[in-house]
Amino acid sequence: MATYLDTLNAEQRRAVEHGVAEGATVGAPLLVIAGAGSGKTNTLAHRVAHLIVAGADPRRILLMTFSRRAAAEMAGRVERIARKVLGENNAAIMRDALTWAGTFHGIGARLLREYAERIGVDPAFSIHDREDSADLMNLVRHERGLSKTESRFPAKGTCLSIYSRCVNAEMEIEKVLGVHYPWCAGWAAELKGLFAAYVEAKQAQHVLDYDDLLLYWSQMMSDALITEEIGGRFDHVLVDEYQDTNRLQSSILLALKPDGRGLTVVGDDAQSIYSFRAATVRNILDFPQRFSPRAEMITLDRNYRSTHAVLAAANGVIGLARERFTKNLWTDRTSGRKPQLVTVHGEADQARYIVEEVLANREQGALLKHQAVLFRTSSHSGPLEIELTRRNIPFVKFGGLKFLDAAHVKDVLALLRFAENPRDRVAGFRILHLLPGVGPATAQRVLDQMAESSDPLNALGQLPVPARSGSDWTDFVRTTQNLRYSEWPVDLERVRLWYEPHLDRIHEDSETRRSDLMQLEQIARGYASREKFLTELTLDPPDATSDKSGRPLRDEDYLILSTIHSAKGQEWKSVFVLNVVDGCMPSDLGAGTSAELEEERRLLYVAMTRAKDDLHLVVPQRFFVHGQAAKGDRHVYASRTRFIPEQLVYLFERAAWPKAAAAGARAAAQGPKIDIGARMRGMWR
Repeated sequence: MATYLDTLNAEQRRAVEHGVAEGATVGAPLLVIAGAGSGKTNTLAHRVAHLIVAGADPRRILLMTFSRRAAAEMAGRVERIARKVLGENNAAIMRDALTWAGTFHGIGARLLREYAERIGVDPAFSIHDREDSADLMNLVRHERGLSKTESRFPAKGTCLSIYSRCVNAEMEIEKVLGVHYPWCAGWAAELKGLFAAYVEAKQAQHVLDYDDLLLYWSQMMSDALITEEIGGRFDHVLVDEYQDTNRLQSSILLALKPDGRGLTVVGDDAQSIYSFRAATVRNILDFPQRFSPRAEMITLDRNYRSTHAVLAAANGVIGLARERFTKNLWTDRTSGRKPQLVTVHGEADQARYIVEEVLANREQGALLKHQAVLFRTSSHSGPLEIELTRRNIPFVKFGGLKFLDAAHVKDVLALLRFAENPRDRVAGFRILHLLPGVGPATAQRVLDQMAESSDPLNALGQLPVPARSGSDWTDFVRTTQNLRYSEWPVDLERVRLWYEPHLDRIHEDSETRRSDLMQLEQIARGYASREKFLTELTLDPPDATSDKSGRPLRDEDYLILSTIHSAKGQEWKSVFVLNVVDGCMPSDLGAGTSAELEEERRLLYVAMTRAKDDLHLVVPQRFFVHGQAAKGDRHVYASRTRFIPEQLVYLFERAAWPKAAAAGARAAAQGPKIDIGARMRGMWR
């Protein structure tokens, strides 16, 4: 009797036991629709553990998630569950468990290195993050004369976004431009030429970008022999967060398991919010009919996170969606308090309201870190950040500048990448620019001379010292040569020591940045090699300094600020959602098509379902709009989001802040208005 499954509810247990019978563990395809807070991770971990307990070889299980941290957490849970059943004597088995657990991109990188020689790729390829890819795109753009066109050519970031959309959505460039970038439609031919040259530049430099890890994997699976080899290694393929996959990921999955046997995907169509990354909700909506007979579908709709009142409001919002798998979350957690729908005058009052509520919750024993403020776009939190700073309330923000995007962190990583792959021109260009006396022309010449050699690092050591570089050049060459044969994690300390004099010269706040580099060294100790560190950190970077390197503040407690996208998968006791008005939610930019509007509705649903006990949706009547070409910066008046029509208002407790009486009393206490300006003018009459 599998007593370790007794903690699961009936639907969770059905999902766990699907296809697992005596003497057999490979069943028909399964789709698990897991509502917010329904114990999805616990169910998936139990399914993997149950497969292993039933006799499945853990080395033949492929588990793909959307972050390395999620994969590590899942593997840990599986091991703990299975150990309880199999006992400590089987520890050796568990050490081998889930050797193929990771992200789509991480698994792709691993397979590409393994099959590199068979598909014509250098196994020591570097992986560019988005910023490095944009820089390389810009170099190619400049070389092709597209930075000096008569009418403005799309910027490097836009070019990369178009390229990425074409790859991940498997769409022709003309269609991508027509649907997503109509202002660039006239440049289709030039963009095709640019992208072809960009691909050639990557191949010459032994570089793959983020999208290539999926594209090359997909192309590799077009070879029947390789497909048979890779698909044949895995009896079971399980995918988490399937609603966030793009068409390229779906095609890889179907190539791995064309008949669906042994395939399990888990997700929630109501939480599909990543179309800007080319994710498509169609993958999960269409999954059952991909197979014959259709995949079995099991719905997890019991919520263990939120109160009944919060779920009722969230169900009401998502219930108006045009297309979805029918499910209504339910819970045993009762509460007399409905979610708050709070009207405030403007953004300043919105910030003050949230601060007052957060502090009141803290006085009642709720830690700051158990509360979160969520917003549609990173810039929406500006007035709140000012108020929090003024009131000396510590906070951490997720969804803005990432830790690895900071200039000093990228500088250090660039030298490591350059040592790993000296043909990487983006990394080399960045590092050479740090040296006094080395400008773009000199850097270009150095990289060209290195590229001509079969041993680029040796060629670097033979080059003459550039004028005005002196000892800085000598120190750079010596450090690079010392990094030629990796000693990990000593390599990172060597790079930091080399970089510190440049850090002091370039940045005024060098001490603060130096602490970031020390934290980076702490992160590095968790990786077995330089190659793994560079690969995995590029594919799954921390969201903020605090995410993998300890607290960014001296305070032990701090409020969480986060975009809704970055908050997905998280939960807090109290949640405040900013700017729940048309123009912000839905965003003006996300209201063009019915599909975009439906995703904006799902964003609000995701935000609401992060709350465990208290939910506050704040509706400012007036807010500031920046940089609109026609009318410039200005205040605009707003109305409550269309996703909460009048028919749903009964699910909320409506409130106004500050209350009129309190506002009047405050005004009376302040006394009559004094015109200081008139007095000042009168002094000179």
